[in-house]
Amino acid sequence: MSLNSYQNVDREQLAKDLDEIHKQTLARISEKDFTHLKKMQRWGKLCSILGYGTAWITPNPFSALLISQGSFTRWTHFAHPIVHKGYDKVPNIPKHYTSKKFAQGWRRFLDWPDWITPAGWHQEHDILHHYNLGEKLDPDHLQHNMEWLRQSNAPMWVRVGIIAGFTALWKILYYTPRTHKELRISQARQQGQAAPKFTRTGAWSFFTPHGRALWLQSILPYISFRFVLLPALFLPLGTTAAMSVLITSIIAEAFTNMHTFLVIVPNHAGDDVMMFDEKGKGRGEFFLRQILGSVNYPTGSDFNDFFYGWLNYQVEHHIWPDIPLSQYQYVQPQVVEVCKKHGIPYRQDSVFKRLLKAIDIMIGRTSMLKPLPATQ
Repeated sequence: MSLNSYQNVDREQLAKDLDEIHKQTLARISEKDFTHLKKMQRWGKLCSILGYGTAWITPNPFSALLISQGSFTRWTHFAHPIVHKGYDKVPNIPKHYTSKKFAQGWRRFLDWPDWITPAGWHQEHDILHHYNLGEKLDPDHLQHNMEWLRQSNAPMWVRVGIIAGFTALWKILYYTPRTHKELRISQARQQGQAAPKFTRTGAWSFFTPHGRALWLQSILPYISFRFVLLPALFLPLGTTAAMSVLITSIIAEAFTNMHTFLVIVPNHAGDDVMMFDEKGKGRGEFFLRQILGSVNYPTGSDFNDFFYGWLNYQVEHHIWPDIPLSQYQYVQPQVVEVCKKHGIPYRQDSVFKRLLKAIDIMIGRTSMLKPLPATQ
């Protein structure tokens, strides 16, 4: 998008157009949205049941893929939209499907058994990422986060190899400590205390307060649940069966990491996606940045969207994170028309095309776009 076209977008009218769509969407929300969510939940549970129901026979990638899809579904179809308050407005919905009750207390390992704590995810993703997209305060800004690799002296093939290895472990290596860090900083500020200092070793050390909290609240509970308790349930079938489940679970964890990396990381990266040095001001500017800083994948059907975790509606999700998943299928074509009206690029590409663009950003082959100041 050229400087002139970026500066000349009528932000006030853009906000009015999008607010009207949002108003219509909120009026359309009904119990049908919860029925749709339950259908997605059944699909995810079926994957988990079939995965574990076959994993005990022998370690195998088929069972691992099914277990992985079940885990992927719990994060992207449930934790993500529910913590965003996407179902708070649905009438007669059970309380544990609302943002205040989801995965709270003992329900954590029923609703969302994961490395990431719900509170940490809310602080890092819902607040910091969504309201600072593409800016310096965005904790998930790919180009900023990967400067260490972009500026390294390593050959390109080595950089690509590092990224390939990272994809299988990125939830535990990146998202878990990052969400924990942002939550701890937020809690300290709310209590009027100085923000805790995080070092590379201290963040993981059991002998520092924040490192110990990371282990006790995230790492050890998940390991105990996923890699101890669940395999142990198969001990009545024999030690070999339990070991098969354990090995398959480890493979599934790598698959889940790769799947989520594929659909999450490329959503806000590429040499055709904008980043911003200054904080945006105004509702229209906020909407404009969500569009220019996000990319969609193919959309349209429940079956398609299920495997993307509904992250293929990234543009619409960043404009309205507080609507049910099923509503994105209604609003997506309307957003396309609004973008056409205002001359705003609306990017929707193959996930693999976007992955290559994201990798180019990570290894320093390309850089993201920057709008010039209006005075230049």
